[in-house]
Amino acid sequence: MNWFGIGIFLLLSLIGLLLILKRAKYFLHMIQLEGYKNEQYIKWMENNSRVYSKKMKNTLLLGTIATFIYLIVGIILINTKLSVYLAYIYFIIWMAIMLMSIEKNIDEPKKPLVLTNRAKRLYYTNIALNIITTVVIYFIYSLFTSHFMLFLPIVIFMEMLLYYFQPLIMLLSNIIIKPVEKSINMHFYTMAQEKVKSMGNLNVVGITGSFGKTSTKFIIGTILSEKFKVLNTPESYNTPMGLSKIINNDLKEDHEIFVAEMGARNIGDIRELAELVSPKIGVITSIGPAHIETFKNIDNIMKTKYELIEELPTDGVAIFNYDNEYIKKLADKTFKEKILYGLEDKESLDIYAEDIQVSEIGSTFMVKDKEGNSIRCTTKLLGKHNIYNVLAGVSVARSMGMSFEEIKKGIEKIEPIPHRLNMINPGTGVVIIDDAFNSNPIGAKAALEVLSQFKEGRKIIVTPGMIELGSMEADANREFGVNIGKVCDYVILVGEKRTTPIYEGLMEVNYNKDNVFIVNNLDEASAQIQKIVKPKDVVLFENDLPDNYNE
Repeated sequence: MNWFGIGIFLLLSLIGLLLILKRAKYFLHMIQLEGYKNEQYIKWMENNSRVYSKKMKNTLLLGTIATFIYLIVGIILINTKLSVYLAYIYFIIWMAIMLMSIEKNIDEPKKPLVLTNRAKRLYYTNIALNIITTVVIYFIYSLFTSHFMLFLPIVIFMEMLLYYFQPLIMLLSNIIIKPVEKSINMHFYTMAQEKVKSMGNLNVVGITGSFGKTSTKFIIGTILSEKFKVLNTPESYNTPMGLSKIINNDLKEDHEIFVAEMGARNIGDIRELAELVSPKIGVITSIGPAHIETFKNIDNIMKTKYELIEELPTDGVAIFNYDNEYIKKLADKTFKEKILYGLEDKESLDIYAEDIQVSEIGSTFMVKDKEGNSIRCTTKLLGKHNIYNVLAGVSVARSMGMSFEEIKKGIEKIEPIPHRLNMINPGTGVVIIDDAFNSNPIGAKAALEVLSQFKEGRKIIVTPGMIELGSMEADANREFGVNIGKVCDYVILVGEKRTTPIYEGLMEVNYNKDNVFIVNNLDEASAQIQKIVKPKDVVLFENDLPDNYNE
């Protein structure tokens, strides 16, 4: 074996290493999207075709065959000149096999990998595990042979195995580093908890619910800002570490109110968050079949959301959307001070809205309380469901002593929340409604209601359907299809398999098949829109599946 051959061997080994690191980064991204939760990551692996694609399996099979042929022939030719040519042939075959394994046409991520300190620690652990695994295998193999020519296939084959099994190695890396992360998280959690407790004049508003948490949070923050110095958790920061980060980095002594969104996928999650921020006011916006895959049933969701109310102090205030059938049951068993808001059972409500006028540019309505106070309000937010979110904000503001005039000014300043029925006019004469954030049965119905209010132009919907609804998912998407068929002129479904129930729902109402288009991704959807759209048309983007979901 000459230096030229050794150079080729080293070059190919380096290429293999780079491919391993690139594939590891993809699974680092996926486990990050699953919240570094091993059970959720395992479930994602089981349901995702990209983990071990057909191409990947064929690559491993071909690589294994080529390696064993090399070993068998190499032993026979080990001390001959032909062994050098055999090595060159193996290098060429290996390069062809590795090039075959590279996945093409993978969409750009919608939510890019965020290289936080935690992500870096996990990535470095993964690299170390790859190196340790390689060294151990090499050591064991060296006990049987020391001939350089017989080491060649094992070096390269090991890289191929590591490349193939990166999803499992990433899982193992996450298991290994879990005690370290737990210790680090507890440090930041305790630090944030003590900081909140040390701020005696701080009032914390906790918000939870199956839907509407983020919108309600921003609405409450905007209204309260008319009178107080307010800090909101940004975007969807609703986990212990997300809240801890905001508290430790952004909460200042002059803040009077901290508005904290509280997310949950399992029983106990809300209690952990409440123990962190010690809320004095708790708001439950809605209860429905969100994250039903992890909660298993509605009763568990109700129990988890109610943890917020249970953790309120004796002088705390519980605020409930009394129109929600599940929340009504929770409110009725609550004996702490409470404020009930809604639109329906007005005799039982503390805060409600009347004389509602909803249009494609927003809403106007009369806000009233049980004492007889009232005021006319206007908001740029689309949809009747957003009035519920505004009423939650009014309820919190009233509990903090704000006047109706102050509340009215705050409501007028509320801006549409990105990706939540956010209307965009790109100047082409076509109206875009961006409702791409995490669709659910209630939100999807509300979005179609908003779409139906547009008097001019044709109505076009782009959707991959709804997810994380467990056993209810197919029926919910089928009903979604029925409702789409009553409102929309054109339907663009993203993903053939997942949207099958929507298509079935469309056919139930005898929808025109020629007006249904099935595409693989948003790029294809955009191309289809360009073919059919005209000025004055309205295009609704309803839900956008995250990167860890595919066909």
